Amino acid sequence: MEPDVLVAGAGPVGLALACALLQHGVSVRVVDRAQAPATTSRANFVHARGSEVLDRLDALSGLPEESVRAMTITNYAGDRPMMRVRFGDPGLHTAAPPMVISQARVEARLRDRLAELGGRPEWGCALVGAGQDADGVTAALGDGRTVRARWLVGCDGTGSTVRKLAGIAFPGVKVSERFLIVDARLDTTLDRSGTSGWVHPEGMLGAMPMPGGQWRLLAYDPAFRQDKPTEEQIVERMRHILPERTHGLGGRLLDASWASLFSVHRRLADSYRQGRILLAGDSAHAHAPFGGQGMLTGIGDAENLAWKLALVIGGLAGERLLQTYEAERRPLATQVLRGSTAATRMNIAAGPVGRFLRDRVMVPAFNLPVLQRWTTYTTSQLWVSYRRGPLGGRGSRPRSGDRIADVACVRADGIRTRLHAELRGRWAVLGDASLFEAARRRLGEHVVHLRPVDPLPAMLVRPDAHLACTGDPTRWLDGALA
Repeated sequence: MEPDVLVAGAGPVGLALACALLQHGVSVRVVDRAQAPATTSRANFVHARGSEVLDRLDALSGLPEESVRAMTITNYAGDRPMMRVRFGDPGLHTAAPPMVISQARVEARLRDRLAELGGRPEWGCALVGAGQDADGVTAALGDGRTVRARWLVGCDGTGSTVRKLAGIAFPGVKVSERFLIVDARLDTTLDRSGTSGWVHPEGMLGAMPMPGGQWRLLAYDPAFRQDKPTEEQIVERMRHILPERTHGLGGRLLDASWASLFSVHRRLADSYRQGRILLAGDSAHAHAPFGGQGMLTGIGDAENLAWKLALVIGGLAGERLLQTYEAERRPLATQVLRGSTAATRMNIAAGPVGRFLRDRVMVPAFNLPVLQRWTTYTTSQLWVSYRRGPLGGRGSRPRSGDRIADVACVRADGIRTRLHAELRGRWAVLGDASLFEAARRRLGEHVVHLRPVDPLPAMLVRPDAHLACTGDPTRWLDGALA
């Protein structure tokens, strides 16, 4: 049986997309060139919006309990604390906490959820070719088989085969030289309630607590010129520079479970769509790791794309709706790329002017509570709004495109619930029965009727928790889904 959507890549973005599509009743097939799931990962922080997406996919269960709540960052100059940033509630009413947890664990939970929905990734199954026509895409696999699908989505990373086959350019620039990354046990007295970082003339070094008693060590080390080093060589280099750059505060590296190195590049695809081929996540945008925005932005892409593809595949919307995917998500990626690039350059500043701005201007400023709240607010991505996009609107708040908080509601059967818990592949009408019937006539069965506990204007909420419109939804739906 031909799937509606073929997803290339079984990382967090591909898995999130597949789960969301299945929630909407869309058939999906997931292939990945890797022989097995990854057991290690560079990403290790899920911000509040990422937790919200996982919650709406019904894939959050168990992750908060096994995560580390390391919600502070303390920066040192030698053994002297210079700055402490405290992350907290940005005041945007979310039931989903930020989490320090390995991307590998997030992927494992998403695979479990995919299995609950009747899907599974196909490992060792590389996509090597793709041709499209007016009705769909024919994809060639590495074992000689072909797959016919109505749509193909590339979630296959920065080296995306799908993007290359679609002929979509991926311009960008190199932002930094080498970073070393090591997951290890330490003999240390560092506080596990937060991340520690050190500025040093030879490069910054950071230590973040990880589940299971391990630490994630990250060091900028342009002087390390070993060509294609082994994991053992990277670990030995980290073992050497850890006490040197932390003035002994970092303790001793005992043993490592994983090590790698990378350089930071900033890249953004010229387009997120070419005909029946679309891109999401790192296939469309490559970020610096600072701020934990890469995986967060990618799974946001997946959720945004899923409900739009579902409506088009179900014949409830025209293909014009898919244009709003890039129109809503690419400007966000541009903004995130600027922020993560600026953070990278600040952290690796080597010249006297850069160090002066970082150590004498930025560090004192970030000790101010107002900037700490701003940091939490910015990195959470709970601020994201599409009000300026093609589905957005003006007027009094909330405006079309704004995120709607996870408000307390009552279902039609009288049971109390949360708005976001009721979305999970559905739209929500907060209003009277006539508005619910108007939405259901246009959207089919994937609509739920809720009554907010506290007074709110009547509204139609999208499956990704953004406001479609207030009042009667008929006119908005006729325009958006045409």
